[in-house]
Amino acid sequence: MTYGITGHTRKDQIWEPVADLVSWLMRQDLPFCLHQDVADGLAARELVGEAVCTANATADLTDASDVVLSYGGDGTLLRTAHALGDGGPPIMGVNIGRLGFLADIDTGGVEEAIQQLEDGAYRVEERMVLEASARSASDDAPDLSARWALNEFVVDRSGETGLLEIDVRVNGTPLNTYWADGLIAATPTGSTAYSLSAGGPILAPGTEAVILTPIAPHTLTVRPIALPADATVEVRVRPEERSYVFAADGHNNAIDGGGAVLSIQKAPHTVNLAKLDGQRYFKTLRSKLMWGANAVSS
Repeated sequence: MTYGITGHTRKDQIWEPVADLVSWLMRQDLPFCLHQDVADGLAARELVGEAVCTANATADLTDASDVVLSYGGDGTLLRTAHALGDGGPPIMGVNIGRLGFLADIDTGGVEEAIQQLEDGAYRVEERMVLEASARSASDDAPDLSARWALNEFVVDRSGETGLLEIDVRVNGTPLNTYWADGLIAATPTGSTAYSLSAGGPILAPGTEAVILTPIAPHTLTVRPIALPADATVEVRVRPEERSYVFAADGHNNAIDGGGAVLSIQKAPHTVNLAKLDGQRYFKTLRSKLMWGANAVSS
């Protein structure tokens, strides 16, 4: 098994743990490859020999790796997933800060985690992904630079004052017109991210659903709703000349009016996460949200 290594290269905390991992992999005679930016950073800091970095550097972890170790946090793992693209290898998140929902291995546990991977003591979780497309009454439909999301799509204000008026249809049938700061369309994976902070429900991984969560709605009777995973959600901001932002896992797309209709639905591909035997979602949930007397230790 070849281990790809990437991470948030603007965080100083990654360099020594990554260098330690490289040394350990070499002692264990386990194959690995380094994302080019990581290889350059290790060599520049003289933490790993330049020859080793050069020999193991790659710009394409997708084809070179069987499992990718992503050093950073949940945001870094999202960026890693987008960089690997459709059908990429399983990702294991290594957290250099607080325990994350996605990056849930700490730096001190990486060697043991790799030993479990070598022993086959892991599973691959296929996480649901959403995809989006845009069309317009005019010929210049907006180009979406990020067309799929593991966590969520967000329609948000672009700095203008005043609420957005957001028309939503589900499978062609009107659902609601939201007067709000924005609207989140989240996956079960994303249910513990922005949607949760906006009052949305928590859905366990493996649940087949799309969550619509309004951001600061004007009307108190407006509540989040979970839709079937096979639903097609159409979103339109009015008036048509109103500009706004359409974000995919934090990648912003500026929509400059034009009557764009955004269509959101389940993507045909998944993002795959490598999870060790003994790692359980509810254990992470209890720890992160401090549920119960034994939330941290159990």
